[in-house]
Amino acid sequence: METQLFHIFRNTPLGRETLLQSIYFCNTLGVSLQVYIPKFTKFLMYFENDVVQIDLDESYLSFPETAIAHATELIEAGGKKPKFLEPKAFTASTLPDIPTNFDFMCCPRSISDLSSKIGLGYIGPRVRRIVKSAVFPVLITSGAFKQWKSITVFFGGSANATNSLKLGFRIARLSNLPLYVFTQADGKNKDDIYAVVKEGCLESDFEKYVGGWSFFQGGQLEENLYDVPHDSLAVIGAFGHGLIKDFLFGSKMEIIQSILPNNMLIVGPNYSVRR
Repeated sequence: METQLFHIFRNTPLGRETLLQSIYFCNTLGVSLQVYIPKFTKFLMYFENDVVQIDLDESYLSFPETAIAHATELIEAGGKKPKFLEPKAFTASTLPDIPTNFDFMCCPRSISDLSSKIGLGYIGPRVRRIVKSAVFPVLITSGAFKQWKSITVFFGGSANATNSLKLGFRIARLSNLPLYVFTQADGKNKDDIYAVVKEGCLESDFEKYVGGWSFFQGGQLEENLYDVPHDSLAVIGAFGHGLIKDFLFGSKMEIIQSILPNNMLIVGPNYSVRR
């Protein structure tokens, strides 16, 4: 079965930029693009342990008479074959069920709030629910289309960060782009962090793909993020803690997403690692 990215199209200038980013992602990794043009403001995604209802704002239904033509024009200009998803199952007459058997999904920073609220540092609650429940990573795009020429994996040694590192290796292999690792060590030394790489039997991939390691034992994360290349795809593990785990990604992830303007590929706690 071919590798697929799922994209929800919004027929607006912002939606155009997001689709351009999905097309670039697919072309860079050799991935097929599956586009959904919604006819209703709500749909359901059935994950293994959760059902997420997505409540779109009205802008996703903008100008339906030109939506397919605009999406097709962008996709074909990007050298891809247009493939549009038509829901086959409905929980209610205006509540379609969207499959979740994709390899990637693209979301703007918010999909369930008004466009005027979208900004750096704001990721909507429905997007967070998708990240928490999905077995696939979620591509969070920057406001305007921008090509990325490298991959930066945020790696601190946790299980989720290890999954992010494995995904980074996969993307580097598919794209032939350089891979960098960023670590905010908070007092740990490099040997401690690299021990996790050894325990995961990832030494050969680490030596093969990693072209540089920005390792910070001190300093504020907010300042150290300046070291991330501006044209790099950031691969980040996200998870929450305690009673607020449905709403927060984890303290470092919240800082990163609020400051870093790069396109981000977010790995949730249920991500299923693929080679």
